[in-house]
Amino acid sequence: MSQGKRIVLAARPAGEPKPSDFRLEEFAVPTPGPGEVLLRTIWLSLDPYMRGRMSEGPSYAAPVPIGGVMEGEAVSEVAASNNPDFAVGDIVRIRSGWQTHAISNGKGLIKVDPKLGPISTSIGVLGMPGMTAYTGLLDIGKPQPGETVVVAGASGAVGSAVGQIARIKGARAVGIAGGKDKCDYVVKELGFDACIDHRDPDLAARLKEACPKGIDVYFENVGGAVFEAVFPLLNPFARVPVCGLIAHYNDTEAKPPKWAGAMMRNILTKRLTFRGFIVSDFAARHGDFLRDMSAWVRDGKVKYKEFVTEGLESAPGAFMGLLKGANFGKQLVRVGPDKA
Repeated sequence: MSQGKRIVLAARPAGEPKPSDFRLEEFAVPTPGPGEVLLRTIWLSLDPYMRGRMSEGPSYAAPVPIGGVMEGEAVSEVAASNNPDFAVGDIVRIRSGWQTHAISNGKGLIKVDPKLGPISTSIGVLGMPGMTAYTGLLDIGKPQPGETVVVAGASGAVGSAVGQIARIKGARAVGIAGGKDKCDYVVKELGFDACIDHRDPDLAARLKEACPKGIDVYFENVGGAVFEAVFPLLNPFARVPVCGLIAHYNDTEAKPPKWAGAMMRNILTKRLTFRGFIVSDFAARHGDFLRDMSAWVRDGKVKYKEFVTEGLESAPGAFMGLLKGANFGKQLVRVGPDKA
């Protein structure tokens, strides 16, 4: 317990992050002061939004400073406590970043209820990714029975939940994922009606075959060539929740698409709704989400898959792989054992 580890941002990446953009440091594990708790990290969540935190450009959140601990949400055990609201052994969720230990004064610290599922799910299907799928689809996409919902990144933490919720609501679910194994999982295990490999050179034609009545809701996680294949198939009054654009996160300059004029014309004539969102926009819906999603998981209506790497040192490589689609399911790092 005397030495902790953390991974800090060593340099701002130009394009794709590389190993030298991260630095592993050791530090003396601190002692909690009055009203504070010492946390020991068990699980660390890796998510695409972290790429934006590595850059200085304008965004909805401040970037990680050079030398600062990489941002991220974790599930931790209270290792020592001087706070009456938290006892040693409590399992909590906190945005403590890529490190083995952290000090908290209790603000923003959320107790995890192990009865709802394995504690790792509190940063997965029962956490931010699950709530992103739930609110983005239901509050913006508003799928109706019989409509067609298409989701990119369909085997990932968010996309897999989107398609399953669409099915629960009586809609057709069509996924887009990378490779045969992921597409087979999406259809055979998760119950999607179809899944298209985004690497298929005939992506647009395959997607059209899978959506003979067009697309009513497109949950956008990717952008790029996938969006170009989806856009012509959008029906009048289609809704597009824009959750992520992972195909563009490593772009070194922003360029409007050559067909931006045609896109705007279609948005007008088809009366399309595009809305970008951040999950915190729907904070008031957390109770509804946790009630519904925990029940769906318990009843087997929503399944999930975790992609785990071992040890804090594995986080940079796992994150770089995540941006290239190397993960199969929710990307997690097991930083420490469940119990000290």
